[in-house]
Amino acid sequence: MARETKLACALFVGVLCAGITLEAQQAQSDPRSPAAQAATRVRLSMAASIGLLRKRVAPEYPSLARSSHVQGTVILNAVVTKAGDVAEVTVTSGDPTLAGAAIKALRKWKYKPYLLQGEPVEFETMVQMNFTLSGR
Repeated sequence: MARETKLACALFVGVLCAGITLEAQQAQSDPRSPAAQAATRVRLSMAASIGLLRKRVAPEYPSLARSSHVQGTVILNAVVTKAGDVAEVTVTSGDPTLAGAAIKALRKWKYKPYLLQGEPVEFETMVQMNFTLSGR
């Protein structure tokens, strides 16, 4: 039984390695492939991406959230293009009442290009938007 398990593991690792090699070949042959895009996109921490921020737009507090006294933090995942524009936004966590306003504001943010070996690349980062009501 142990021999069969080792054989299955070796087979799995071989298939996995072949898949990685195939993705690398696709990345070289077709720059639009998901493998190529992943190879030219880096992940930056919140702190690192804040250092690249050129323009921040504050979210408008949704009237429904304000009247319902909803407060909180919305965490977003953003993909930023080589030119510094926010291309994709997904909500990671937060109140749905606030999420739409956070997405709308983040799409207006502008970043400096992130350079990797002197060339601009897309980057992915997390963004935190806090919603608090004043004068409670």
